[in-house]
Amino acid sequence: MKNLLAGILAALAFFGNTAQAANEERPNIILIMSDDQGWGQVGYMNHPHLKGKTPHLDAMAESGIRFNRFYAAASVCSPTRASVLTGRSPRRTGVPGLHKRLCLQEKTLPQALKKAGYATAHFGKWHLGGVQGSAMPVLPDDPNGPKHYGFDEWLSATNYIEMNPLMTHNGEIVYLKGESSVLMVEAGLKFIEANKDKPTFTVLWYGSPHYPYTALEQDMVGLPKDMDKRQRNLFGEIIAMDRSIGMLRAGLREMNLAENTLIWFCSDNGGRDHEPHAMAGLRGHKGNLYEGGIRVPGLIEWPGKIKPQVTDFPASTMDIMPTLIDLLDLPKDSMLDVVDGESIVPLFSGSTPQRTRPIYFGNKGMAVIDGRYKLVKIGRGKGPKWQLYDLEEDPAETTDLVTKFPERVEKMKAEAEAISASIDASELGKDYPEGKVLQPQRSAMWNKMPEYQALYGKFAELKPDWKAPKPGSKERKKKEK
Repeated sequence: MKNLLAGILAALAFFGNTAQAANEERPNIILIMSDDQGWGQVGYMNHPHLKGKTPHLDAMAESGIRFNRFYAAASVCSPTRASVLTGRSPRRTGVPGLHKRLCLQEKTLPQALKKAGYATAHFGKWHLGGVQGSAMPVLPDDPNGPKHYGFDEWLSATNYIEMNPLMTHNGEIVYLKGESSVLMVEAGLKFIEANKDKPTFTVLWYGSPHYPYTALEQDMVGLPKDMDKRQRNLFGEIIAMDRSIGMLRAGLREMNLAENTLIWFCSDNGGRDHEPHAMAGLRGHKGNLYEGGIRVPGLIEWPGKIKPQVTDFPASTMDIMPTLIDLLDLPKDSMLDVVDGESIVPLFSGSTPQRTRPIYFGNKGMAVIDGRYKLVKIGRGKGPKWQLYDLEEDPAETTDLVTKFPERVEKMKAEAEAISASIDASELGKDYPEGKVLQPQRSAMWNKMPEYQALYGKFAELKPDWKAPKPGSKERKKKEK
């Protein structure tokens, strides 16, 4: 009996030590996403007003992987966010465009990491719950809030957050005073500190630099005083966001976690067309499938583990989940069988991955990127024509090569249409065990929802300057260009 008991205790000790070793070996993971930040809106891209003013993003670009061709999965934000959490083309997930809710039958990255022993948290903009309009606290009992997708902790709002936001923290509506990027990093560091005994997965989704722009004076120091007020505040928001990233990196060093933390930074779509340098010469802007609408800043930093490099390898937000599942050697069933992204782990050691299929985009048109070539059709229906560009020779997409390379056009067109047909089936729920989508879609204005109307008194009590919309009034819609 004694020998049996000793054997059991030894086995428990072995498995306990093995689990502890696995946790120690697994990196903390932080995903950071800016909101409407164009490919050119960073100092390292020599932006005329931001050069030297984004030192922390510039440092990440020096010490890690800097992508010359990193792509948001869509030209607007909700679909891209869905792709990050699922590794799938957004239309498969129930989020083909803005203000849609992520299907609860999806397998998500936070769910997979939670099963692997990670503490998981979301801080900032959510925009996957099917709620339209300006940022409001995620409803405490919202069936599509972050907690239903694998997040242990969440401090979240329905849309882009500005200065002094109302948000929801683990089901409690709270009012926070301060610059939103800084507030989210402070919350993120507190979460990481509280869970130092295990690996952490932290999602920081900023509301900056989404319009309307509101920056602190301290973050606009050095910008021309006579600059257009809108642009001055836009740049100030980017500078504040960079300042918060500096706080994050410093906090990780203070906790001795920097060497074992992977930070992946990107934007959710291209920049706005009212900032002339936002896309650094690329054609298009937020809302369309030219490069300016989907090519975004992309950086991965993991001190001591990732070889610093600037790469022209095309990668996308759909690659984030497959890459992390591969990196951590998690079970393949952590993802659904049909996944559009691919692992880019070889890049971490300086090798070049090989894509087995093109990168597909299906929001507000259709496009496929296959190596150096891009086939794109802007808009829907029979009117829009296919265009072909060589992004290596012509990143600004000035010369259409459709007539020059008809065979390539037909090949890529067939690829695009095959992927689109597969996505049509996914939209009907064919990828799920149930064979159908169970939850009806929602896309509702918050001020038309009784659940929010019942909280007006709470909002006014928490936030001094909050005013309820007048009965029958319509919230002014801000165009998502």
